[in-house]
Amino acid sequence: MTETQNLNLNDLKVWLERETSSTFVPIHTKAKKIRDEMVKSLDNLVEAAKVLLESSGKEVEKKNMKTLNRARALNKLAHLFIERIRKITVPREVSYDGLKGFAEETKKALLAIEADIRNFFPRISPFFILDRRRFQIVFERTKELLKDMTEFLSKEYIKTKTLEETFKLIDESKSLNLQSANLKQQIKEAENTITAIDNEIAEIKHKMTELSSKGGISQLSQIDAEIDTLNTELKSKLQHLQKPFIKLQSLATHGEGSGLTPEELGKLDKYVENPFEALATEPANYPLLRQILQKLNRLMHEDKLKLKPEKIRKAEQTINNIINQNDVASLYERCVHARMRRIQLLESAELAETKSDLVRLRGLIEGQERRRIHFESEKNLAEKAYTQTSDRIRNHKSQMEKNIQTFLGRNVRVE
Repeated sequence: MTETQNLNLNDLKVWLERETSSTFVPIHTKAKKIRDEMVKSLDNLVEAAKVLLESSGKEVEKKNMKTLNRARALNKLAHLFIERIRKITVPREVSYDGLKGFAEETKKALLAIEADIRNFFPRISPFFILDRRRFQIVFERTKELLKDMTEFLSKEYIKTKTLEETFKLIDESKSLNLQSANLKQQIKEAENTITAIDNEIAEIKHKMTELSSKGGISQLSQIDAEIDTLNTELKSKLQHLQKPFIKLQSLATHGEGSGLTPEELGKLDKYVENPFEALATEPANYPLLRQILQKLNRLMHEDKLKLKPEKIRKAEQTINNIINQNDVASLYERCVHARMRRIQLLESAELAETKSDLVRLRGLIEGQERRRIHFESEKNLAEKAYTQTSDRIRNHKSQMEKNIQTFLGRNVRVE
């Protein structure tokens, strides 16, 4: 079994150049020579076309009717020849792909020129014979060089194509390693920033907790909890009036004969929506509630509300308890007292300052959370790019190992 050789990526190019120099260097040197010869031949072809351009231009200036049309045709052809040749891209660095592309562009240009020579040179005869012959000699020489280049590519240079690809993969992998290291650093910096932001948010929240535990906020929370309890207790007291209240609302709003004043109707709406607020804002002995209940009782007896007997019985009992037994008197006092304490607390300077501090701190948290989202997004993008780069490096290394095995018959592992 062939032993696998471990090679570091940074040392791989030097090792591969040493191992393949006897094969690669001569072929690469020949490729440069062929490229340079082709460039020189194309330059000569341009010069030959310039001669055609100059000769035909002189004849056009003479305006000799015998040669004018042919001179114009040749002048136009010479311009086309030069333009096509100058469009060919010459590779600065010799490589298989670069030389192949050079050959393909040159072939395309020469085929177009050859077609023009075949179609138009006979029509220009017998004029400009020497110049046309000189151009065709250079043209044929260029065609021969193209044939040599094509044969070289297919028979000799193709052998080192895999090797060139491997050198390219080595350079790309080194560049990708630098990108990977930079991305890894970006991820680490983003993580550190996110951690710092989380710590800042935790610290701000701790300050908010401390502020919330202070007298004003704490008392407000206690009063709000007390108000919720009172509201629940009051709803329980008025539960058998809920349906009659809604029926009375509907009658007062859409029907006739409810007997409610606008003030009473407004208060009724509050008793339906928020019993605590409705009762707590009543004057002593809650006169509006009493008036509403008395009118409600009358309308039930008159069957204006279309309630079931059991509903009427329970409602009448509740009305009697409130009006005659003062069933909500104690609850009324507690509601008024709780509302008053809440108003006084809300108007205190201490609570206003604490609330202002809490608003400011909440703003700081929102700002930090926006920063966190930004850096989290940057981190995710860097992690995605890091994964993609790592995959490309891994694929490059695998391909390099396969290429070396194919070219040299050796098993290597690129580290």
